[in-house]
Amino acid sequence: MFNKKENSSPDVFDTLIGVNTFLEGNIETEGTVRIDGKIKGNVKVKGDVYIGKDANINGNISANNVYMSGRVDGNIEAKGVLRILSTAQLYGDILVQSLISDEGSIFEGNCKMVSASNAQNSDGSVSKNNKNVKDKDGDKSHTSA
Repeated sequence: MFNKKENSSPDVFDTLIGVNTFLEGNIETEGTVRIDGKIKGNVKVKGDVYIGKDANINGNISANNVYMSGRVDGNIEAKGVLRILSTAQLYGDILVQSLISDEGSIFEGNCKMVSASNAQNSDGSVSKNNKNVKDKDGDKSHTSA
């Protein structure tokens, strides 16, 4: 009766947070989200996240792909591509399979890239292997989980 199409086109969004919207709380969805407003909370999406140039997110983002033009103060986990466009400002750590950063964008944080085979466990969560991580002086300072 109703056929649901799987489409990751930026013209098709399941959820839209408008430029004049302020949302305090977490968002969880299986679809694609476009954010042009302000969010104070985490965004967990099985689809893609598009962050407009006027968007301001204070929280962590977990999605398949993330395309950002606005500001994010939080960590991003993208199982696919994280595209940081020229107007974007990202202050947080990232765990991604692929990273594209345009000239003029700002990124302050740590980056960990995983291969496609290590990107997902059977339950869909991102694999985080236990390894000793060396700091810039070569000392083993902490263990990643």
